[in-house]
Amino acid sequence: MAKRFQDLGPLTNGEPMSILAFKKEQRLELWKQRESGWEMVCSYPFTGYSGTLGPKLEEGDGQIPEGIYQIEYLNPNSSYHLSIKLDYPNSFDRKMADVDGREELGFDIFIHGSSATIGCIPIGDEAIEELFYLIAKNGYSNVTTIITPVDFRLGAAPPEVDGIGWEADLYAKLSKRLKDYPIPENPNNEDDNKEHQLPTVPPSS
Repeated sequence: MAKRFQDLGPLTNGEPMSILAFKKEQRLELWKQRESGWEMVCSYPFTGYSGTLGPKLEEGDGQIPEGIYQIEYLNPNSSYHLSIKLDYPNSFDRKMADVDGREELGFDIFIHGSSATIGCIPIGDEAIEELFYLIAKNGYSNVTTIITPVDFRLGAAPPEVDGIGWEADLYAKLSKRLKDYPIPENPNNEDDNKEHQLPTVPPSS
């Protein structure tokens, strides 16, 4: 990390961070909020994938959730090297389940290392070490995770989901939220993105 980030101070100063995860593109991005707006730190490809496009609805469906999530805790003793626990199901997931009459929504959704997955987001061991460290040093309570079926910033159309009627509202909310984050110059070139270094900002007086 010392080679990849000349100065970790601006990345770990406690200011908000965001994780963006795009299921179709199978890409995860880490962003840091600066005075000038959101700036991307780096991106990582998924190393595994399960399910299809569309929200997670029940335990055992293999789906990666879609929505806006907070981090519950960091697990340094994960079976998948390291892992980051998301708060699925959140209040929106539970509310929609009540509307649909669904129970047993599933649990234990993580971003983790390795490549095996059933409904989680794996990014490999080296990448999770980097992401885990940056989030731990910055404070995981300052990180919001946004998981979308497609990268709406690129003009992608939302998927059609059978059996539910509330996904359009969810996707409109997610699309609106993504407008805060500029489209990376080279969104699918992870090697270039990982070399991006946020400018050092002097401490405020």
